[in-house]
Amino acid sequence: MRAIDKIGLGTVQFGLNYGISNAAGKTPLGEVDNIIDFSKKNGIRYIDTAAAYGNSEKVLGDCGVQGFRVITKFMPDAKGESLSIQLDRSLERLNLSSVYGYLAHRPEDLAEAPEQWEELQNLKQIGKIEKIGYSLNRPQELEQLLTKTMIPDLIQVPFNIFDKRFQHFLEELSREGCEIHTRSAFLQGLFFMPPHMLGAHFDPVKELLSQLQNTYGANLSGVLLNHVLQKEFIDVVILGIENVNQLRENIEKIENSTAVNMEIPYLEEEIVMPSLWPSKN
Repeated sequence: MRAIDKIGLGTVQFGLNYGISNAAGKTPLGEVDNIIDFSKKNGIRYIDTAAAYGNSEKVLGDCGVQGFRVITKFMPDAKGESLSIQLDRSLERLNLSSVYGYLAHRPEDLAEAPEQWEELQNLKQIGKIEKIGYSLNRPQELEQLLTKTMIPDLIQVPFNIFDKRFQHFLEELSREGCEIHTRSAFLQGLFFMPPHMLGAHFDPVKELLSQLQNTYGANLSGVLLNHVLQKEFIDVVILGIENVNQLRENIEKIENSTAVNMEIPYLEEEIVMPSLWPSKN
């Protein structure tokens, strides 16, 4: 299997300004077209989006994503509307009749609403969804859902050289046939930030970031991606894309880079979870 066969397009940048190192803002529609076209021609099959990603679903629908395995996500609805209604809205925006995956964006809410899991199963049975599951931030969320026998077809979790919190669970779930998607290979771009520009919150990893940047230089993105892509228990690596040149360069670097050859210490959640970062770094 080629490394590119395990790449999925992350599309949050298509609908929102996102990422600690993203200075360009939202990706223009014309550039999204270029990314989709490049992906089709190069065998990228997966697209990850969500109703909460601004107008990302609508942008994708306007560009045309038929033929891709599209995964989208739902949030708890403030009006109490059913998942069926929410899914239909996503499908309309995406210009699709079904999606490959439909995931709970807030698994803690799903754990408290078993009727939603039943509804997901029903939507799967009638062919609007191929795989159901959830997107996770903490291993405790996964443990809670598994305890409630909400066994997923597909999950998405953060995984990178700093963040291995889920590895044991992923290995076990993969053996049981669950499809594993990971995100945050670049930790929202933290790996590329000049350490001296980061605030005191990141003091525990500034030296480590310097070592990574000095050791691998321009090949760092390929090294970071290879570290995740080479894990047999990971099926798809979601790569956040801002422009087609970035996508092309990352693929080239994957093919010309080795894995990380450095000892990485255990890091606390305050470092590996962007939601716990201070608003000003």
